[in-house]
Amino acid sequence: MSHPYRDVAIVGVHNTVQAQRLPDHDSESIAVEGALGALADAGLRTRDVDAVAGGFAQELVLTLHLGPCTRVPSGLGIPVVLQAAQMIAAGQAEVVLIAAGGAATYTDRRSTAPWTRPANEFVVGYGLFTAAEFALMARRHMIVFGTTPEQLATVAATIRNNGHANPEAVYHGRGPFTPKDVLASRMVADPFHLLDCSMTSEGGCGLVLTRADRVPDVPNPAVWILGGASDSFGPAYQVAPAWDIRGRSELRAGYVGRNAARHAFRTAGIGPGDVDVAELYDPFSFEIIRQLEAFDFCGDGDGGPFVEDGNIAPEGRLPVTTDGGTMSFSHAGIAAQQLQRVIRSVEQLRGACPTNQVAGAEVAICSNGGSGALFNDVLLLGKERP
Repeated sequence: MSHPYRDVAIVGVHNTVQAQRLPDHDSESIAVEGALGALADAGLRTRDVDAVAGGFAQELVLTLHLGPCTRVPSGLGIPVVLQAAQMIAAGQAEVVLIAAGGAATYTDRRSTAPWTRPANEFVVGYGLFTAAEFALMARRHMIVFGTTPEQLATVAATIRNNGHANPEAVYHGRGPFTPKDVLASRMVADPFHLLDCSMTSEGGCGLVLTRADRVPDVPNPAVWILGGASDSFGPAYQVAPAWDIRGRSELRAGYVGRNAARHAFRTAGIGPGDVDVAELYDPFSFEIIRQLEAFDFCGDGDGGPFVEDGNIAPEGRLPVTTDGGTMSFSHAGIAAQQLQRVIRSVEQLRGACPTNQVAGAEVAICSNGGSGALFNDVLLLGKERP
């Protein structure tokens, strides 16, 4: 049986300038910039596009004069990449453009992302907010497995130092950081200190997927989809998460993403030991530890010692979130920061990262979501066609 994505390639990626604020843009205009940059990277023109996906899909069709054009108006990251790949595999499209952006959104409080404060009566009533949601999961892990604040701080320092070294990161030059620096920052939601948490910023991005037979005509190395899937235990940011929530199986919410990762690995015909770099979603430091366990890179409860031993450092066994992630590179809206995990994975496999390039990287894993939001999306990418 042939691989479901054998005839699909990612041939264009682009990040716009990322900044704490982009006063000359709104979310749509910076998404358009991301789209055009991705097309340029792919060596394609707007008239080559016959499908658009992403939160501004319909607006891009109009603005770029793409109609008539298939559109998939979705604000998700990895799921929309997989949907675009499925459209190409099914013969519904030849070139799919994906774009996202976030700008002019922090109009209430300067450092608080608006999507983390839903106007939901069951949330507002007891003051739940995003850091507290993820903190509930982290504290449960600490109680059960003995995970320490120092191990969480090691994650945060590692990712923040990746951004410190990256000239394209919003927080470039802010470090370097040590775990002690993280622990010395003010408490936000126990066990998370300020430097355990993602920041807020603005920016846009874009990706282009096309059929394999067009790959010889594109200027940059193609990257191939090896597998991908999603897990969910419920709606994001509306109810208090709990580690032991269960549904139709014995899998608990604390390890959401495990089924998705195992499905992706089965599709790819590889295992965790074959992954060279992990561009994981990093809203809070513990989420990296949780995902490393959920995705079977280490045993349950072993995530803390795994990071403490230096395995996720740029020179470690499994470099993680090498551009600085949402802690340091950018946190530009929901969809943009999700797609940026995919973009960085493509750059790693191309050998084109300006910093922290993993030598000889052939397989990358990237993720969206997390236990605080009760969902996880997983994508495996490779240099070689499956």
